[in-house]
Amino acid sequence: MTTRVPPERRRRRPTRSGVLLSEELIVETALRLIGEHGPEALSVRRLGTALGCDPTALYRYFHDTDDLVLAIADRIIGDAMEGFVPGDDWVAALREMARRVRAGYLAHPRAAAFASYRVTRRENEIRAVETGIGLLLSAGFGPADATRLYLTFIDTVLGHAAMDAAFQALPRGQREADHRAWRGVYQGLDPAAHPALTTVRHVLPAVQDSSFEQAVDLLLEALTARAPKVRSSGVSGPE
Repeated sequence: MTTRVPPERRRRRPTRSGVLLSEELIVETALRLIGEHGPEALSVRRLGTALGCDPTALYRYFHDTDDLVLAIADRIIGDAMEGFVPGDDWVAALREMARRVRAGYLAHPRAAAFASYRVTRRENEIRAVETGIGLLLSAGFGPADATRLYLTFIDTVLGHAAMDAAFQALPRGQREADHRAWRGVYQGLDPAAHPALTTVRHVLPAVQDSSFEQAVDLLLEALTARAPKVRSSGVSGPE
């Protein structure tokens, strides 16, 4: 487990350019660099240059680059969950939580690739896990089932969110080429060799849209069917 940098080593200090250095500023700058140049921009040297400070100053806030990665991942979770107050409908609350997670990664598509699968062991993640498991406990699931089902739910949500973010991070030309494939290549396949694809070719162009909402609906329908007591008004599709 990563040991956090003690508070006494995280005193706010001005950089050479007069900027007051802080953990929050370092994370914000790291996210900006990743957004502009990709994950490879996440280095102590480049961060030091961007912040106008000696790179070694960053070690007063983070033990190493991986410690910073965990802080970045937790920041994305925090931004996504900000202001989220679950209501009485646990199904609706889980759906909103899922949508917030996806929106958080789409806001930082280049960071999503390395942030989505980490365990940050920080405040924002802990609060999100507390919320998610709490919602399933409120639905009547026992501790073991609530924990297991929450992990299944959130891992599926994170996987879809990271995939959508990765696609968003592609150059525009590559994204457009992938979209065109469903309207072009798949429409001209030999019916004898591909009878199933020929049958559905008129609806294939729709697959260019994300399957995120459908995946979340399937998960919530399964959870509702398993719930010992149903406190939701139903699992209607997205509005």
